[in-house]
Amino acid sequence: MLGSFFCGKDIMSVSSVVLAAGQGKRIKSKLPKVLHPIAGCPMVAHALATVHHLSEALPVLVVGVGADLVRDTLADTVRYVVQEQQLGTGHAVQQARSLLEGESDLVTVTYADMPLLRPETLQRMVAHHSQSRCVVTILTIAPHEPRGFGRVVRDSMGHVAGVVEEPDATPEQLAIRELNAGVYCFDAVWLWSHLGGIPLSKKGEYYLTDLVGMAVAEGSGVEAVTTEDPTEALGVNTRVHLAEAHAAMRQRINEKWMLEGVTIVDPAATYIDVQVSLGADTVVHPNTFLEGQTNVGAECQLGPNTVIRDSTLGNRCVVHSSVIEAGVLEDDVEVGPFGRLRPGAHLAVGVHMGNFGEIKNSYLGPGTKMGHFSYVGDTQTGPNVNIGAGTVTCNYDGKQKHRTILEEGAFVGSDTMLVAPVRIGKGAKTGAGSVVTRDVPPGRLAFGVPARIQPEPSGESPPTDCAEGE
Repeated sequence: MLGSFFCGKDIMSVSSVVLAAGQGKRIKSKLPKVLHPIAGCPMVAHALATVHHLSEALPVLVVGVGADLVRDTLADTVRYVVQEQQLGTGHAVQQARSLLEGESDLVTVTYADMPLLRPETLQRMVAHHSQSRCVVTILTIAPHEPRGFGRVVRDSMGHVAGVVEEPDATPEQLAIRELNAGVYCFDAVWLWSHLGGIPLSKKGEYYLTDLVGMAVAEGSGVEAVTTEDPTEALGVNTRVHLAEAHAAMRQRINEKWMLEGVTIVDPAATYIDVQVSLGADTVVHPNTFLEGQTNVGAECQLGPNTVIRDSTLGNRCVVHSSVIEAGVLEDDVEVGPFGRLRPGAHLAVGVHMGNFGEIKNSYLGPGTKMGHFSYVGDTQTGPNVNIGAGTVTCNYDGKQKHRTILEEGAFVGSDTMLVAPVRIGKGAKTGAGSVVTRDVPPGRLAFGVPARIQPEPSGESPPTDCAEGE
């Protein structure tokens, strides 16, 4: 994180203002616009992550409509000021004056609904501003579609002479390709002394763009830094813009991981949240969603048609057409196809889970094999346990959940019902179709409905209930 910028012998400190007070009417949602998620994080979180690279000082977030929900989401990661009336961008920045005046040499202004602005771009902009000693630096773009951005007018020497908003532009000015992205870096003393002089627009609002004209008129100096990626300035105002931002962020994330050594078979059909991490030589197949705080090791095979959320996977795992939520897979685990791991599932090294299986709040020990069409809930298994196809742990009695324990080397026959609480001892077995209601001692076989212990070869009495001796 950068705490300051060098300019000759001087060190320039930076404060950041992020504007998030707009009503967002065009997005037509009960949720404040800036809280709509992009790649697993609210768009305001992306905007804040960008400015956090500039300074250790907390940024100031200007909130308005939906302020309480924004506060609940971001907690104490920012400083808040409220814009009670939405009277334009200049008026919004004015609300931060009492917090920031005298705090820093420079002030950046960005937007919470501009989630694609890169930290590197903003750092480059601030560094250029520090070197140039101007009072205003603006970020400019040259997209194929103007999308309502103001035109940057330059004089015969190529210096910025002003910004003309699209409704006020002449036909000649509308032909200008260089557009104002609305991202600013200001000399702090100059900004606070000039904000109050912004004139009221015809719409009854105060616009930051007018500060550009004021600086030019004074001869104080205005600089421009251009980004070659116009998606950085993509502002989200409608659901259409939201989808565009999703697509651009997805492309950026996927390219990052491919450059890190991850194979993504079809990037257009792969969805990876910004907080996900992936190991080298992992292969992600189409229609795979990696969401939330998910960490994947090296040489894994994920998908197709897979959702992995808030989970940790070790190396060389295979997850095929399955859903994993808040699960842990150690190395060399296989899941699916059509498996589901619910929260609390922990599969140790070398576990195999067959198709149409489900695991919830359970630990499967190393080398355990779980057959298809099985449900395992609230269960602890030792190593090398066999759970036959169609096995069900009956863990809920209508009032509370109970545990099932399968000790090392236990063999659970197909279609067994394990009525918890119950323990299958080390090396014990259950016959196919059994309903086990009581513990099975180590090394013994139980079968039937209800299951009874098979006599030992020594000639003991016929099979009894699983509770021996009763």
